[in-house]
Amino acid sequence: MAGQGLPLHVATLLTGLLECLGFAGVLFGWPSLVFVFKNEDYFKELCGQDAGPIGNATGQADCKAQDERFSLIFTLGSFMNNFMTFPTGYIFDRFKTTVARLIAIFFYTTATLIIAFTSAGSAVLLFLAMPMLTIGGILFLITNLQIGNLFGQHRSTIITLYNGAFDSSSAVFLIIKLLYEKGISLKASFIFLSVCSTWHVARTFLLMPRGHIPYPLPPNYSYGLCSGNGTMKEEKETAEHENGELQSKEVLSAKEETPGKGQKQEPRSFWSYALSRRFAWHLVWLSVIQLWHYLFIGTLNSLLTNMAGGDVARVSTYTNAFAFTQFGVLCAPWNGLLMDRLKQKYQKEARKTGSSTLAVALCSTVPSLALTSLLCLGFALCASVPVLPLQYLTFILQVISRSFLYGSNAAFLTIAFPSEHFGKLFGLVMALSAVVSLLQFPIFTLIKGPLQNDPFYVNVMFMLAILLTFVHPFLVYRECRTWKETPSAIA
Repeated sequence: MAGQGLPLHVATLLTGLLECLGFAGVLFGWPSLVFVFKNEDYFKELCGQDAGPIGNATGQADCKAQDERFSLIFTLGSFMNNFMTFPTGYIFDRFKTTVARLIAIFFYTTATLIIAFTSAGSAVLLFLAMPMLTIGGILFLITNLQIGNLFGQHRSTIITLYNGAFDSSSAVFLIIKLLYEKGISLKASFIFLSVCSTWHVARTFLLMPRGHIPYPLPPNYSYGLCSGNGTMKEEKETAEHENGELQSKEVLSAKEETPGKGQKQEPRSFWSYALSRRFAWHLVWLSVIQLWHYLFIGTLNSLLTNMAGGDVARVSTYTNAFAFTQFGVLCAPWNGLLMDRLKQKYQKEARKTGSSTLAVALCSTVPSLALTSLLCLGFALCASVPVLPLQYLTFILQVISRSFLYGSNAAFLTIAFPSEHFGKLFGLVMALSAVVSLLQFPIFTLIKGPLQNDPFYVNVMFMLAILLTFVHPFLVYRECRTWKETPSAIA
């Protein structure tokens, strides 16, 4: 197996990274695409006399109605990106990898074809295309996250690497923008993305399992090219090992729910985890930080237009700079490496003290959760200063913070809860955070209207909210300290 399995594992890893890097999270490159849409006069008819004083003969005017329409499309797309992970997570758990990926391919291909054949006169179709594009992308990510199970003790590193690749795919829209400026039409670029779906189909049947990749891996586990006719055997082994993992991870439940000695631990339901305090604070942590990121990305074009005085050349330069800095695949693995190293360190300590190794695995997430909140706070502080050159630092902190955010989210859920509920819990936390993300549009309207393009008070509000997110890593840390002081509580 080692001689034959490792190359296949590596091929699966690399092609999965390419898939996430090139397709899954393109929504985050929205500012680059908005620049192209404005040059193509999408929603230009809404401006009329509404175009603000900012702008020049060659630049893009600050048109409130047009900006609001683009902000609404991004709000809807980002909402669907998260909200639909709950039903799609259920589909992944229930119908396994192949079905989930075929659905992803259908949504993604349909969306790219719709965008390819839109024009200024049919720009309203973007309200359909962008949500479909994001649904397909998040399904690509969900089906690829399980590849981390193939790499044992480096599991968290691989998971955060995939989330970094997901974020970095925003560079695709930058490439489309640069090609557009060189004379390649928007239609040609999106038709090319549609044709790439043949590669997704081939990878689905050749390099991905029919079911789920179990953790830990059973002996002689095979999938994809090596699975042959062993699909039923794979499914049986997967079920057995996932049940075993469920039993072992029960020690991560709250101590008041832990049975005493001599009692057999019963498997807990999905809703017992979904209604737990640990999950609730994780939801708050994710929702607040994500809302700030979405608001920043969705309003970036308007923000840069205001700061640059409507100079289209400067707006284009800073838009390109933002897109170039979005290569989060380079910084996301550091988060996973931090978690894996800490987990190994705590496990060594656990063997000496007799503590639970699975309990200390949760402790390894505390620095990652706290560091993510700290990075986001720095990002919010820089974004609040209306100095255009400072936004280069804002872009860097933004991509590092976002890479840590989604990597920490996925890694925390895999460690803190049973693997058989991962798809549903991942989908639920993303769906509920999506409801919170809908606030970005009324906040954008508030800034454009009553606050007269001055986001100072909104930024202060967000910095206070980000401070609240430090409660989550503190509570996890306190839970870990309790386990260390009273090991019998999780025996």
